[in-house]
Amino acid sequence: MNHEVTFLPDLRKISVRPGTTILDAGRRAGVGIRTRCGAKAACLMCKVIVTDGQGLAPLTQNEKLKLGGLEENGYRLACQAKIIGPVTVTVPEDPLKAVIREQLARQREEDGL
Repeated sequence: MNHEVTFLPDLRKISVRPGTTILDAGRRAGVGIRTRCGAKAACLMCKVIVTDGQGLAPLTQNEKLKLGGLEENGYRLACQAKIIGPVTVTVPEDPLKAVIREQLARQREEDGL
């Protein structure tokens, strides 16, 4: 039986098999989740936020060590978190995009737009 994954803020939804990682589900749904290490939990760039972790398998010891307490705030590593039920995932904005967006907003403000 497949499970629905909803990605925020894009509101993209996809149905995947149990055991699929959030990273793989995101790729299939066309959601940009940053990663550099080839899904080996080394780069820590694929952090996502899950408000209700009921639809995910429990953290592995490796993922818990890598997150260093962030899991208490709902963070999971998309390359490690496996889907076992319906789940909603928030993909944080890319830090570089956030800086550019803020600079553009400041510039518009200064230009009186």
